[in-house]
Amino acid sequence: MMKNKVMLLVLIILGFAFAKLPTSPLPDGFVYVQEVIPDLDVELRYLTDHNFVGKPIEGYRANTLILTKDAAEALGKVQEALRDQNFCLKVYDGYRPQRAVNHFVTWAKDLGDTLNKHAFYPEVEKQFLFSEGYIASKSGHSRGSTIDLTVTDGNTGEPLDMGGAYDFFGEQSWLSYGHLTEAQQNNRQILQSVMQAHNFRNYPKEWWHFTLRWEPFPNTYFDFLVE
Repeated sequence: MMKNKVMLLVLIILGFAFAKLPTSPLPDGFVYVQEVIPDLDVELRYLTDHNFVGKPIEGYRANTLILTKDAAEALGKVQEALRDQNFCLKVYDGYRPQRAVNHFVTWAKDLGDTLNKHAFYPEVEKQFLFSEGYIASKSGHSRGSTIDLTVTDGNTGEPLDMGGAYDFFGEQSWLSYGHLTEAQQNNRQILQSVMQAHNFRNYPKEWWHFTLRWEPFPNTYFDFLVE
């Protein structure tokens, strides 16, 4: 009787474990990053309504960071380098399905929907988000080797002050922005230096946005779900 109970308990535990697994396998060359970097702090903003659209974005079904294997391995080296300085990474987005990009494009064309303008693009008129490089019909994120992230304090887990919020559309997000405190400049330099040292290049209008050099799928835009 005891043996049967033990077997039943094992089956229940396995059932819960498998229930959490994604319903579809990843394409070859992609990995679940938290399996590569178990202590990585992941907060996918597009799974929530805390983003410039103001609602969850199509294609995001779980707080699961997905990247190409090459990008994930390089990111693991970044995390190791930061640990030595008592810092860590916090990731806001990685692989992004094309359907999510399409959602952004549809939203950007609806000029009457300005729910979160005050928080994310107060000084940019919505009709100019395309021409000024903040929204595009294709994104490097959909190729699987682009990532949005910041650095956190290793003791508190709090993000360092970068002098501007993630996904803020405006000059204070630019690398060339000149009105930062010395501490903010130093914090940005910590992120820039460690990412560049491990073959990630920055998009100069977004301090948080990096793409792996020599990415494995430079011309392919994927559309599988984040789950």
